[in-house]
Amino acid sequence: MSNSSSITQFLLLAFADRRELQLLHFWLFLGIYLAALLGNGLIITAIAWDHHLHTPMYFFLLNLSLLDLGCISTTLPKAMANSLWDTRAISYQGCAAQQFFFFFCATAEFYILTIMSYDRYVAICRPLHYGTLLGSRACVHMAAAAWASGFLHSLLHTASTFSLPLCQGNALGQFFCEIPQVLKLSCSHSYLRELGLVVLSAFFFFCCFVFMVVSYVQIFRAVLRIPSQQGRHKAFSTCLPHLTVVSLFVSTSMFAYLKPPSISSPSLELVMALLYSVVPPVVNPLIYSMRNQDLKDALRKLFE
Repeated sequence: MSNSSSITQFLLLAFADRRELQLLHFWLFLGIYLAALLGNGLIITAIAWDHHLHTPMYFFLLNLSLLDLGCISTTLPKAMANSLWDTRAISYQGCAAQQFFFFFCATAEFYILTIMSYDRYVAICRPLHYGTLLGSRACVHMAAAAWASGFLHSLLHTASTFSLPLCQGNALGQFFCEIPQVLKLSCSHSYLRELGLVVLSAFFFFCCFVFMVVSYVQIFRAVLRIPSQQGRHKAFSTCLPHLTVVSLFVSTSMFAYLKPPSISSPSLELVMALLYSVVPPVVNPLIYSMRNQDLKDALRKLFE
């Protein structure tokens, strides 16, 4: 029997045992990581450089891109290094830091997505009050609240998780230090405190999710009342990318953390983790740039 005081490192899930496949995974992850860096970096640069994009919608999009970079930079470089050097080890402190920063970025990103749904609601349903409700000071305060809430959530969960006695070895069934995987190593009944925090966080996330659903119901009702087809198309073009990003992020993360144990399997958990931790930072820039003409114009000007 060992406890957390005697654990100096954890063993992450290996993607493959054969050396050729490990190197293949390294190059694949490197390509994915560079694509995320390029896509989000271009969006951040375009929004910061083009004064026409200095609006609440693009301010929140800039925050989203920063958090996407934080999410993928927390998990993927370590997975690449392990594949390249044929190892599974991550230090105890490194695991705690990885869990903290990933949960911080992911939680803050969820709150930013909630704020972005409010931004679209005000822009379409209450356009005359847009400048009042979403002034520069209000936007900064909302973004700061999202980042601070993510920090607080992550601090509580990380402190709670790593204060548990760990009696089930040190092998994690995931390619990064995910909270549910660390909880599986805890002693019997000692995980109930952290489980309570997870339930409390799930309640807050559910409230945000309901808020987003209600916002988009109101948005679609307002859009369908717009008489011109061009007006409806413009409204949909600013809402659909956000709705797509929300659907991808929320569905995969909720399934990963709230799925019943009866349908749990190592391969399913790995796929879900990849879908909510790696895929969104890569596809979000594509989703937002494909249907947004202003952003496409700003990106085009960067290369002229």
